[in-house]
Amino acid sequence: MQTLEVRRWDPLVRLTHWGVAAGVVANGVFTEEGSGPHQWVGYGVAALLALRWAWGLIGPPEARFTAFRPSLGRAARHVREIVRGAPASTHRSHNPLGALMVYALWGTLAVVIGTGVAMSGPPGVSTPRIEADSIAQPVVTADADDDDDRRGGDREDRRRGEGGGEAVEEAHEVGANLLFGLAGLHLLGVAFETRRSGRGILQSMLPGRRAARSAR
Repeated sequence: MQTLEVRRWDPLVRLTHWGVAAGVVANGVFTEEGSGPHQWVGYGVAALLALRWAWGLIGPPEARFTAFRPSLGRAARHVREIVRGAPASTHRSHNPLGALMVYALWGTLAVVIGTGVAMSGPPGVSTPRIEADSIAQPVVTADADDDDDRRGGDREDRRRGEGGGEAVEEAHEVGANLLFGLAGLHLLGVAFETRRSGRGILQSMLPGRRAARSAR
């Protein structure tokens, strides 16, 4: 009988982890894109992400960036260990594949947040949209050619702005879909590593203190 310790992450890591997860699910499933609640949830997720990044600099050793630096080389060695059926190694923080996943999730989430802010602005502040009918018609003057040139330039500027807005919106949508895909892979990885190592990886993110459990 072997006793394995369930290492629990510190409370702030657990808070930011579950808070971000809840916010992503809420905005992906329950809120309407562009609505006030959608924006407020997004800003809450951004605050939690910023807090986790700050904790990666000043938090306990296992929560710091230095404990799980991304490395393709270490990740490749970890995959070879899995293929060989080697016993699961212990790591100070995330294993090499888990570390890559963490940074991929963070980076994708940052893109989603950034594009969301670019589209909506601060929460609760609506950006006025100018309707075509509300644009005053220019007064015809003797210099009609110059007026036509200016109007043509304004139309071109609007087309460029609309094109940029469409690109940001598309990037936001692609980032959100990628985020859900990565989250699915993350869950599969947690399930696989839990079975492979026998450690309570999910338990480590649940409330409570360090606890020991038995494994055969």
